[in-house]
Amino acid sequence: MNLITWNVNGLRAVYKKGFEEFFNQVDADIFCIQETKMQLEQLDFPLPKYHYYFNSALKKGYSGTAIFTKKEPIRASFGIGIEEYDQEGRVITLEFEKFYVVTVYTPNSQRELTRLSYRMRFEDALRDYLLNLNKTKPVIMCGDLNVAHEEIDLKNPKTNHKSAGFTDEEREKMTLLLSSGFLDTYRYLYPTETDCYTWWSYMMKAREKNIGWRIDYFIVSENLKNAIKDVKIHKDILGSDHCPVELIINENLINSIN
Repeated sequence: MNLITWNVNGLRAVYKKGFEEFFNQVDADIFCIQETKMQLEQLDFPLPKYHYYFNSALKKGYSGTAIFTKKEPIRASFGIGIEEYDQEGRVITLEFEKFYVVTVYTPNSQRELTRLSYRMRFEDALRDYLLNLNKTKPVIMCGDLNVAHEEIDLKNPKTNHKSAGFTDEEREKMTLLLSSGFLDTYRYLYPTETDCYTWWSYMMKAREKNIGWRIDYFIVSENLKNAIKDVKIHKDILGSDHCPVELIINENLINSIN
């Protein structure tokens, strides 16, 4: 089974920049999107074989998440039950027989860290939400988590310690999540791999120079670690300032883990 996560920075915009070709080529079982920047009624392209679920922000053209899945889930839910976050369309959960899939678009702390406290509260609420799910079934969580966890996860750590996405506070929240029964699939498989990024600034030819950050993740319950086959960063797929990340997992091993 393969899953994709991709912050597309506007689904309608990226659709015109090669999205359809990649979508069809990768043929994902589950395809998760962040920053759709659209309402469901604006979806105007075909999605054969897929059930789809949108959680759009109340503010049009802002935030939003979506999941496309070949297999229909038992149920879909939207948000985490807290209005100040749910109105921004940041979380979708699909329940399947063996596991949950959760896609997340974590709030950016913004310049001057004006939204850091908002984001910190979101982190705590999301962690509680995931832990509650994990009591019932293993969790596969993915998305743009807007944090480079360790210095290896961005090109210039020394000059970014007070920048949004690499503050001590944000990194500590990721550490807390991982220490509560989850693992970062990419670092589990590739603990020392360098220069592997998923986001690049549009400025100063950052992508061309590979001056980037790894802020898009697949985070899974620890008891799924033996089912993980590979994680791929599709850095050559353009159209957004983020690139897609792919998780390949052996679904047949999930039953034996529970």
